[in-house]
Amino acid sequence: MGKRLIVATLFLSGLLAGCAMAPVQEMSDARQALLAARQAGAATRAPQIYSRAEALMQRAEDQLSVGGYVSAKNLAEAAKKAAQEARDKALLK
Repeated sequence: MGKRLIVATLFLSGLLAGCAMAPVQEMSDARQALLAARQAGAATRAPQIYSRAEALMQRAEDQLSVGGYVSAKNLAEAAKKAAQEARDKALLK
């Protein structure tokens, strides 16, 4: 009985550890990057890249809302990168 309890406890611990957590930091970072890009004028100076960043962020938010944390994290990171690229391009013009 004791051995079964230990095995069950270890199994449940493994399941809990394997659960993905909401990508709070990544979502925040992406939102901040989009804000910085918008403030730099990326919406008009680098519209294609900026629109891509916004679309990626929207997809990240959609995934977050349905519990797709891994996808949300990846999309948020891609949105951040695109927003930074849009900001950089806007500042060069």
